Amino acid sequence: MLARFRAIIAILVGVGLLIGLGFLTRFLVNWDWFSALGYGGVFWTTIMARIAVFAVVFVVSAAAIWINGYIAYRASGGAVGMLRAVPSPWSSIEGITPPAPLERLIRQFPWRFFIAGIALVLGLLVAAGEAANWPLVLRYLYQVPYGRPDPLFGRDIGFYLFSLPFYEALKDWVFTLIVFSALFAAAGYWIHGAVTLRGRMPTVAPAAIAHGSALLGLFFVVEAASYWLARYMLLFGDNGVVVGASYTDTKLQLPILWLLVILSLLAAAASFVNARLKTVRTPLIAAGVVFVVAAVVAPLAVAVYQRVVVKPNELGFEAPYIARNIASTREAYKLGNVVVKPFSADETLGYQDIENNRPTIDNIRLWDWQPLLDTYGQLQEIRTYYKFHDADVDRYTLGGAYQQVMTSARELDSSLLSENAQTWVNLHVLFTHGNGVVMSPVTQATAEGLPKFYLQDIPPVASGGPVVTQPRIYFGEADESYIIVKGSTPEFDYPKGDKNVYTTYDGTAGVPVAGLARRLLYAWYFGDINILLSEYITGESRIVFRRNIQERIRTLTPFLRLDADPYIVVSGGRLYWIQDAYTTSRWFPYSKTGDDGAENYIRNAVKIVIDAYNGTVDYYITDTSDPIIKTYARIFPGLFKPLSAMTPDLKSHIRYPEDMFQIQAQMYRAYHMDAPEVFYNREDLWQFPRQPAGVDDSGDSKMKPYFINMRLPGESRTEFVLMLPMVPSQRENMIAWLAARCDQPDYGKLIVYTFPKEKLVYGPFQIEALINQNTEISQQISLWNQMGSRVIRGNLLVVPIENSLLYVTPLYLRAQNGQMPELKRVIAVYGSRVVMEETLSQALAALFKAPGEVPPAAAGGTPAAEAVVTPASPGTAGEALDHYRRAMERLKAGDWSGFGKEWDALGPALQKLNEAKNPAGPARAQH
Repeated sequence: MLARFRAIIAILVGVGLLIGLGFLTRFLVNWDWFSALGYGGVFWTTIMARIAVFAVVFVVSAAAIWINGYIAYRASGGAVGMLRAVPSPWSSIEGITPPAPLERLIRQFPWRFFIAGIALVLGLLVAAGEAANWPLVLRYLYQVPYGRPDPLFGRDIGFYLFSLPFYEALKDWVFTLIVFSALFAAAGYWIHGAVTLRGRMPTVAPAAIAHGSALLGLFFVVEAASYWLARYMLLFGDNGVVVGASYTDTKLQLPILWLLVILSLLAAAASFVNARLKTVRTPLIAAGVVFVVAAVVAPLAVAVYQRVVVKPNELGFEAPYIARNIASTREAYKLGNVVVKPFSADETLGYQDIENNRPTIDNIRLWDWQPLLDTYGQLQEIRTYYKFHDADVDRYTLGGAYQQVMTSARELDSSLLSENAQTWVNLHVLFTHGNGVVMSPVTQATAEGLPKFYLQDIPPVASGGPVVTQPRIYFGEADESYIIVKGSTPEFDYPKGDKNVYTTYDGTAGVPVAGLARRLLYAWYFGDINILLSEYITGESRIVFRRNIQERIRTLTPFLRLDADPYIVVSGGRLYWIQDAYTTSRWFPYSKTGDDGAENYIRNAVKIVIDAYNGTVDYYITDTSDPIIKTYARIFPGLFKPLSAMTPDLKSHIRYPEDMFQIQAQMYRAYHMDAPEVFYNREDLWQFPRQPAGVDDSGDSKMKPYFINMRLPGESRTEFVLMLPMVPSQRENMIAWLAARCDQPDYGKLIVYTFPKEKLVYGPFQIEALINQNTEISQQISLWNQMGSRVIRGNLLVVPIENSLLYVTPLYLRAQNGQMPELKRVIAVYGSRVVMEETLSQALAALFKAPGEVPPAAAGGTPAAEAVVTPASPGTAGEALDHYRRAMERLKAGDWSGFGKEWDALGPALQKLNEAKNPAGPARAQH
């Protein structure tokens, strides 16, 4: 028996040591990693906050639980009381004397140590749960005022963002302590016989009643504090009409909460007095009164008041509170400064207007990210172990022109190495990094329908794009394992013909891994003994891990919410990732929560720049008005930099984040309405446009925001803009479009252009219907599909030009079993006119009748000549060549009808050419 007990103890000690070793290992590795990035101060602030919260909660919790357990033990007679109780908890036979061995065990058992041990365990459990609240505590201690009072209590909004969450967490912790203490004390009284459950009615000793009354008094004190805090929680309610405190809340619910505060304090006083009276009736009556008022009277009174008084005159009563909700929601989502401008949606564009807006026209995106990514994969992955994870939109000044481009990083995916190449050396020493980016203009394509490259190949070759001098990508979007750099063997750099080129890392990434102690540490941490045994690791070697950029940021700053779409930038010949980060809260009064129901405040507070080669992480504050990021800047001095510290070239590439814009647009659907009466009736509710399945959808979906280079109405320069059309609720016609400006000095400014309500402006779904109703386009698409190709419809773009709207959508063709879509046609719509041509220039020339341009023979497929080409004169070689060229184009496109027409026309053209060369021949033949 003793041997088994010792074995159990040994096992428990071993498990405890392993758990402790795991904690120590993680601590040392994280300290190493944070320090290598220059953020050792962030690490220690976080660690000390965790330790402080854990220690305070543990000491207070364990002490409170121990005190209550010890009081129960002493008040019930200790071991003597236990002897009196035996075997009463499990037997109804009175007067039985415990056996001598049991009596001896009870008397000799270390009850005090047992009580202390249980208290320590419970204290550890409570502290482990509360330690995760360290950011809450730090935000409370270092909070920065918001600078604006709430409309009901007049408290600074910073109270709700920082103090109220802390008070709520504190209240919950104290409730937990009281419950644990009460349960522990009750168990002690029951074990020692002071509380018995035999018979029809339980019996409770006076000492247990006194103790329970004291705990109940503390409970009611905390309950009073809870009702006091609940007054502020009214500002977060939602009754379906008003978000925040409503008319009923302020006129009835608020007085009821004050009543409950008073009743709870009276109940607490009664309970404390009963600690001396030692009766059961007093605490039961006190608890019953509070319970009946809180659970029965208050809800019933509120429901009756709402139904009888408020409901018949709801709009009149709730209008001021709806106005508060509108103002606060706009403030919380940074919609208060949206500039509203009229947009006439004329149909007066001519070809000269198109020419005058060439910077916009030449940057209309014809390449959707999914077909482009597929094409990149086929043309530029070079080897199977390279991978393009995403294609991002950005803009560069190239050749003196401000151009919109698509970029994608060529990252290494070691899991794609052949099975026999999946060795430890290959995975962690040789194949360490990706190489270069590809870049292509958004509008241009080759004659074969493939993207034109500004940057391509390995090493990157610039053909009109920015020069890349450091193309290696050690940090990116891929989920790669650790690597060893600066080892005894060079790393694989890139393939060159039938050979490979190798390199040695000369950057600063990673942490030193030389020496037995460090190799042991990281071998244990990664569970890989090769780190300890490998001869490839030298005195200069460094281990690089957490190479996924979002994992890297989340480890450093877990309190920031990250945008879903980081993007790569070429700047100064190097590659950088830019990641948008948000501060969020669910504690902004009177503000509507988002679709996830979790948050009602968001700020794009930070731009994060990660060096793809060195892995450095730099944080730049973009919203200096945000009190949350200013609070974190006080908590972590030196972590955040001003945006002015970012290099001008990198600053020229920051974009307005898509997630933020999507959330703002979602809110603006309803909160663009100013008047409470209009808002109440939802008279002008907007929604995102529907669009049919595109290249990345399986069915009808909501239109997503998109970037575009354009000149906003009334502006003199072209700029990079994120925009989204809007349509009325339950309708398809466009009502407005929302734009976020991305370029300095107007970055972050929101503009909404509203259409005349008396004018019908086609929305995206209606434009798609016009396209689908075009017989020539439908026939051509059907023909391609019948020939074994798959037609892929691109996403429709609404392009504002002057005060008009142009609609453009690309059309891709992919072989039935192929993986490389080709851009084959461009469909353009203006007003009710629809054209489909091979290029955007041809489509616009056909749509707006360019000077000197032959009108297209059919809207659906016969191509017009290039806009600058003059038709060949009849009877010339040029005319015959034109017919031959168009016949070949129709043949390649599978347009047999068009091919036949052009081929038939080729004969007469050749006959005319022959007659022009031999003018006398036919005359002599007639004689």
